[in-house]
Amino acid sequence: MSTWTISYAVLLYVAFVVFVGGLIYRIALYSLTPAPLRIPTMPAPRTRSGVVLRMGREVGLFSSLFRGDKWAWIWSYLFHVSLLLVLVQHLRYVLNPIPLWVRWESPFGSYAAFVLLISLAGLLGRRLSVARVRFISAPSDYLMLILLLVIAVTGALMRFLDRANIVAFKAFLFGVMAGHWRPLPVEGLILVHVASVAFLMLIFPFSKLLHAPGVFFSPTRNQVDNSRIEGVGGDAVDGGERTP
Repeated sequence: MSTWTISYAVLLYVAFVVFVGGLIYRIALYSLTPAPLRIPTMPAPRTRSGVVLRMGREVGLFSSLFRGDKWAWIWSYLFHVSLLLVLVQHLRYVLNPIPLWVRWESPFGSYAAFVLLISLAGLLGRRLSVARVRFISAPSDYLMLILLLVIAVTGALMRFLDRANIVAFKAFLFGVMAGHWRPLPVEGLILVHVASVAFLMLIFPFSKLLHAPGVFFSPTRNQVDNSRIEGVGGDAVDGGERTP
């Protein structure tokens, strides 16, 4: 067993444990954090069904970002949609047999890599060129974008230019999942791509990328605007005056 195989197998195990364990811990922390005050962003829905609809628009359409910054919305929405297509396409490397719906989606996922690259370049260019965005950007913001760009570039190169030994790599992944390690194909693009993905998994639970599950626990989004209806002690309140 080569040093590369052992190192990358251990790296993937550690990355998976940190990723899953970190997500569970942070989500549990979010769920246990008290939100005693009504602070929904206005205009806010007054019913639970309205909150569900609002969350659906926020998660599916990025509605608040659309209202706030159209250019940021374009790059961000293209990024998330193309990333989803690429991730679904990657299921073919970890599932056996490959589901029919993954086979159908695979061509779309392959060419979505170009949209992913364009959107990441747009997000990075916006962060560098817009003064107010550049002012509030931390080094970690650039690190995330560059890391995602490395993953996208190496993945696209392996797919369209320098064909990697996908059969051997898939055997390696199945071996890691089953606990029976197979040799890792020692190719530069595969090594950089897998290492970048593993590093992203390691830092994901501790970075701003955690907004993915965090949006569901945001009190400005998930609260009902009923502060004038549910008064102190459960008394009904209308317009600031208690009703009998």
